[in-house]
Amino acid sequence: MGKQKKGAGSSSSKKSTTGSSSGENARFIIGLVLLVFALYMLVVFISYVLTGNADQDSLSHQAEGTVYAYKNWGGRFGFRIAHYFIFDGFGLGSFFIPLIIGAFGLALLKVRYFRLWKNVLRFLLATVLVSAILGFAAGQSTFLGAGPGGEFGFNIAHWMNELMGKVGTGALLLIITAAYLIFALHVSPQTLRKPIASVAKAGASVLSGEGRKRDIITEEVKIEPDENFPTVDEEPLRADEEETGDIDDFYKLPKENPDRPIVNVISHDRKPPADQPAEEELPADMTPFDPRLTLPRYKFPTLALLRDYRNVGTTTNEEVTANKEIIIKTLSDHKITIKHISATVGPTVTLYEVVPDRGVKIHRIKSLDNDIALSLSALGIRIIAPIPGRGTVGIEVPNKKPEIVSMKGLIASREFADSKYELPLALGRTITNDPYIIDLTRMPHLLVAGATGQGKSVGLNAIITSLLYKKHPSELKLVLIDPKRVELPLYAKIERHFLAKLPDEEDAIVTDTKKVINTLNSLCILMDHRLEMLKLSQTRNIREYNDKFIARRLNPEKGHDFMPYIVLIIDEFADLIMTSGRDVEAPIGRLAQLSRAVGIHLIISTQRPSVSIITGFIKANFPSRIAFRVFSGVDSRTILDTTGADRLVGRGDALISQGGEPIRVQCAFIDTPEIEELTDYIGSQQGYPDAMHLPEYVGDDEGGNGNNEVDLKKRDPLFDEAARLVVQHQQGSTSLIQRRMQLGYNRAGRIIDQLEAAGIVGPFEGSKAREVIVQDPQTLEQILKRLSEETL
Repeated sequence: MGKQKKGAGSSSSKKSTTGSSSGENARFIIGLVLLVFALYMLVVFISYVLTGNADQDSLSHQAEGTVYAYKNWGGRFGFRIAHYFIFDGFGLGSFFIPLIIGAFGLALLKVRYFRLWKNVLRFLLATVLVSAILGFAAGQSTFLGAGPGGEFGFNIAHWMNELMGKVGTGALLLIITAAYLIFALHVSPQTLRKPIASVAKAGASVLSGEGRKRDIITEEVKIEPDENFPTVDEEPLRADEEETGDIDDFYKLPKENPDRPIVNVISHDRKPPADQPAEEELPADMTPFDPRLTLPRYKFPTLALLRDYRNVGTTTNEEVTANKEIIIKTLSDHKITIKHISATVGPTVTLYEVVPDRGVKIHRIKSLDNDIALSLSALGIRIIAPIPGRGTVGIEVPNKKPEIVSMKGLIASREFADSKYELPLALGRTITNDPYIIDLTRMPHLLVAGATGQGKSVGLNAIITSLLYKKHPSELKLVLIDPKRVELPLYAKIERHFLAKLPDEEDAIVTDTKKVINTLNSLCILMDHRLEMLKLSQTRNIREYNDKFIARRLNPEKGHDFMPYIVLIIDEFADLIMTSGRDVEAPIGRLAQLSRAVGIHLIISTQRPSVSIITGFIKANFPSRIAFRVFSGVDSRTILDTTGADRLVGRGDALISQGGEPIRVQCAFIDTPEIEELTDYIGSQQGYPDAMHLPEYVGDDEGGNGNNEVDLKKRDPLFDEAARLVVQHQQGSTSLIQRRMQLGYNRAGRIIDQLEAAGIVGPFEGSKAREVIVQDPQTLEQILKRLSEETL
């Protein structure tokens, strides 16, 4: 009986495989036909534009009974097709029709990176829109017979002109075109705003007569440039020089003093001119700010720095077929019959999808995991019953010859290269060999856990490498914490490019527990400051804020600055919890809850996935998790809230959960020599003067914050200079002192408290700058002299 069932299962499997293969071949042939026909249409359309009028004239004067030799490159058939679509149809807009047909051909050929319906809709809309615009613009033109918009464009333009007049028709087509560019082609509104602003400004100048006046003034003050003035290209920076940005780059103003020091934009040290107009007064046609100009000579890493690991062998068809037979036999031995079984070969495991017969209970299949593993002599299998959305039961079986997923292949993949993610992470390849790319900003924090030696550190290296290949130093900063002191110090070479640290710290890689606590609290201060900036700018997240800043709608004089993304990476979280406990968990909790909006993202890793380390509080704020192999189902549940991680095969085999069913991924491999070459390549380039400085943090035992505790006899050494700065600008804000004097956020706050206690500025008033009580320098000098005498 068992043999009969086995035979029946094998027969149905072979039939279904044959049917699937035939259908695949038919789809390929049809797709190829459509693609070739689309190219043919494109050729005859081009030929019709060049020879269509000649063919039409010759046909109209052709003598009866004679055979006409068509000049169209597609012959008579090509001429008829082109005449139907271009003359009787959409005119030059018909050139999008071959693209639509080609799109269906590519879809049938299963070109994975091609999105069918999205592109078909774009081309259809473009066909109609181009035809209407050309019909409106050409009027009574006889180009191509019915005009460049074809019969459709001519008729629709004629109807709209009668309905709304030419002015209304033109305005409506302009609005529809702008909407198409923004929503269909994803053109930035800022790109469209610039020409509109230029036209409006030119019109206003003409109407007011200012255009002529400006020309006269320009002629009067025009001077010839100094021929000896060096250009940027005359003397490139040496390897030991530091390349920095200046606020003059932001406003494109000439430097009044070329000898003044240049400061680092990313470290919040920019010095904007005092006469900069307020936010609402910024010119609308000013060139958008480019943060990458703060390090314009930076070159992104090349693929040549990474290695392409060649695999000795891959899973063969014989191995897959043998495993299918064993699975069918094992199921039939337990009185379980199936309709169909198929296989998808991945880099580490092969997924066998089983369609059980009607009436078979799924839990019976799921309970046979150990039996199937024994029959296959496999290290461990994982059964997914059922696979969500597919109506099948999945059996994941480890390959006898697993492949190595190289980081180079992922970085070079189209999915990563064309990714529009803000912080793309190339983690590995799925069971279908597709690159697995996710956006850290959508996660928004990540928990990585697994037993020792199962691939956690390699996973962190893959994450960091992804970011280094995609982001410019002005757009990303890393805060690296490594209590183990062995993994993350490899990245010390890129300190002046991508790292952030506390002021006055020598090492950017944080290893001391006390410094870890200060760093975490410093990030909380920075988070609060950024949240306040979002509030003042009336934006909801870092992306909206930076877009507004790039468009120059935020004034740096009011404390605004471009915000780089900050990624905090902790390599061994368990060690911090054991040594510091609450002091570490509290700031991490605050960051996990509030920092997403301001572009601060957390990645914590641990090799001890116990409930004492991965607490409910941590799990609640880290919905995205990566589990490498663990040795018990309890540890798997602690990480993923489900089993499965205990049945992984190790060596980078991982389950990734983002709130739903975990996805099995073979993590990309990058070796230590590759990391060294990558960091050497970046570190050898000109960078900022130092790593980005985080706000200064002072613990509770190092001083108070209230004005009642301010002792003016213990004033800050920079108190007098700060007082003169505030009175000169008549602006009592912490951010002014921080930027102009290049101080940490906390120290600037203490100085402003001392200025309040001295009666120089008023009390805190929420989002408003403090009132400056002292109005003139003479009164200030009297106050400073009195304070000096009291101190003595």
